[in-house]
Amino acid sequence: MSTDPDQIRADIERTRNTLGSDVDALADKVTPSNIVDRQTEKVKHKLGSVRDAIMGARDGAADSVRDATSSTSDGVADVKRQAVRKAKGNPLAVGLIAFGLGALVASLVPASEPEKDAASKAKDAAEPLVDEVKSAAQDVAQELKQPAADAVGSVRETAMDAAEHVKTDAQSAAATVKGDAQSAADGVKSDATSSAERVKGSAQDARDNVQGTGS
Repeated sequence: MSTDPDQIRADIERTRNTLGSDVDALADKVTPSNIVDRQTEKVKHKLGSVRDAIMGARDGAADSVRDATSSTSDGVADVKRQAVRKAKGNPLAVGLIAFGLGALVASLVPASEPEKDAASKAKDAAEPLVDEVKSAAQDVAQELKQPAADAVGSVRETAMDAAEHVKTDAQSAAATVKGDAQSAADGVKSDATSSAERVKGSAQDARDNVQGTGS
């Protein structure tokens, strides 16, 4: 590890920036609104499938009703044509034929069995789709619950890691600065001692020279 205080401060700042970016990315991922958006898209997809299935069932029922109605209309038309032919051949039977035709039409019209059958089919087709929608809603609730808990845990863990890194870097920087200060103090002390020794030696030499000259 570098002992340069400027380098240490730069490393600490770089570590903070990296941790900040990680926390921002995590926060964006676990933001409740973003989670809801993702789950909403899933629900829309499932509801789209349900809607398509219901529309298919409805279209099928409508086709069945149209086919049944067409068949009924054709049957009534055939009976009418037969009645007309018979009436032309036997005028006395017109009253009986009219009565029979009226009874036939009365028995056909009120029934509406194709419509009842189509409604029953649509209901049967919709029941499992309703269950699927309920299941999708439950899945969304469950999927939102777990990511929210994970997000809280991840943010807490990331914050603790960041605090620990900053604490460790600060302690290392403090220790380095303290060591540098101690080294500087020792250097100054050593230089002062050396200077004092030199001055003392020079003074002693000067005194010796003065004494030698006096002798």
